[in-house]
Amino acid sequence: MPVTTDVESGPFAATLRASTMAAHERANHSVYMNALLGGELSLEGYTRLAVQYYFIYQAIERAADKLAQDPVAGKFVFEELRRLPSLERDLEHLVGPNWRETVRPLPSTERYAARVAKASDWSGGFVAHHYTRYLGDIAGGQVIRRLLERKYEVREAGSLFYHFDQLGSAPKFRDNYREQLNSAPWSEDERARLIDEAIVAFECNIAVFDELASELDSYRAA
Repeated sequence: MPVTTDVESGPFAATLRASTMAAHERANHSVYMNALLGGELSLEGYTRLAVQYYFIYQAIERAADKLAQDPVAGKFVFEELRRLPSLERDLEHLVGPNWRETVRPLPSTERYAARVAKASDWSGGFVAHHYTRYLGDIAGGQVIRRLLERKYEVREAGSLFYHFDQLGSAPKFRDNYREQLNSAPWSEDERARLIDEAIVAFECNIAVFDELASELDSYRAA
């Protein structure tokens, strides 16, 4: 469904945030995330999410590699944001040394990864998915990092996905990212299309959370 927000009424980063707020809130308050953040799950219950993130970030970072030299998308490709190396170390700790042979994406995760690949045929589509995941990890993801440390005593390997020490000042990085959004040379129609894709990205996340929620009885904390 087309977005009706006036994309020229203010800074684009603010418009993007406002336009995706409802979908963002639905993702944050999904059944799975409520259970995780409420401390209701075993560590294995969190591990299921980490496995799905591996396949999602594999898709996003493959797109980033392809678009690194793109004059617009390339400005959103930050080496210090790359999450796959951290996820690989986390899964070795959480699953075991042979994790690559055992982990599998959920059907919703496969659809999400396919959407990332399809959307990344233009800069705005790539940025929509990049923005949706990485800015959330830098900010709200720190709640999960503290949960892993407090409830499961996982402070290094196992929670490295949420460590962004290479960024320096996280608020400064986010401000710079928003400035890149504001100054990118997308037309009004392209900005509306990017907003639509960002909403799709949130819906993809919600679909993964919903599928994980269907497994909750297997991963309730004792």
